Amino acid sequence: MHKVHFSTGNDDWETPQNLFDELNKEFGFTLDPCASDSNHKCAKYYTVEQDGLSQSWADEIVFCNPPYSKHGGQRKWVEKCYTEAREKDITVVALLPARTDTKIFHDYILGQAEIRFIKGRISFRSRGEESGRAPFPNMIVIFRGRQPSSEVKGMVIKK
Repeated sequence: MHKVHFSTGNDDWETPQNLFDELNKEFGFTLDPCASDSNHKCAKYYTVEQDGLSQSWADEIVFCNPPYSKHGGQRKWVEKCYTEAREKDITVVALLPARTDTKIFHDYILGQAEIRFIKGRISFRSRGEESGRAPFPNMIVIFRGRQPSSEVKGMVIKK
């Protein structure tokens, strides 16, 4: 287990390219609202300074890998994904820790979005370097506009 996932305070974890590519084939993303100049996955993206939480995501197909730390505001990001999808009738796909016991999961995800649990642990990169496998499971959460969903699937990432 790599302890950096627990305590670095670094919220700049890069989505694995193979995972993004697989999802992008299906969805055709146009916006990455939780990015930096070095780790963005879409041509249009917002950095910390641009504050994706305060921007409108209207008319976009959004890929969101929000900060996982408490100080990074994960609850605010999940709520934003949920709200933007519903209010703007857009698709928002989020890569999140699979923490099914949390209030966030029960308030905004379960019964409100499609959930794809990822088989195995994924490897994140931070500042261009491999960090090892995450010590927790992840899931893909798909908010599809005004259509709530309770679909749950499994997903295997191609190595």
